[in-house]
Amino acid sequence: MPDHSDKSVSAEGIAKEASKAAAQGGLPPVHLWNPPFCGDLDMEIRADGTWFYEGTPIGRPAMVRLFSTVLKREGDDFFLVTPVEKVGIRVQDAPFIATDADIDPHGITFTTNVGDHVTADADHPIILRGDATEPRPYVHVRAGLEALIDRKTFYRLAAAAETGQDGRAGVRSHDQFFALEF
Repeated sequence: MPDHSDKSVSAEGIAKEASKAAAQGGLPPVHLWNPPFCGDLDMEIRADGTWFYEGTPIGRPAMVRLFSTVLKREGDDFFLVTPVEKVGIRVQDAPFIATDADIDPHGITFTTNVGDHVTADADHPIILRGDATEPRPYVHVRAGLEALIDRKTFYRLAAAAETGQDGRAGVRSHDQFFALEF
């Protein structure tokens, strides 16, 4: 992503606008917002799910949650958007981490590191990347944003796995079968 830094763009300004949108309840409608690009913000989401601003971890979970609600993906690029501005940020892998799962006979509901809850189904598939020696499982959260399923949660899925029609181990959620192996 090219650097179009604009010093008037700040995390505080994005947080203020995101707070306004959050006050209306639910997730902000970022898919409806197409403001002008205002530059890149020195913000990064590391592969372990830690959010950094200007090289320092963001220590307030409420602030990370707030930023996560205005995160938007366009192709391979990630942005924080408000109705009036759009700033680029860096994401090393997936923007979220699935840190837990409620596994029951009808479905699997994941909880992410930012407090989202998503049930695996046709619109929120479990996706396997990597290879047989290093599988990397993800779940689609919303609008092209995924959560990497952490190791302990993946092991719990593997323990609940059954054999699918194709002979691969996997799990079922809302009448969908998701393979857990290549």
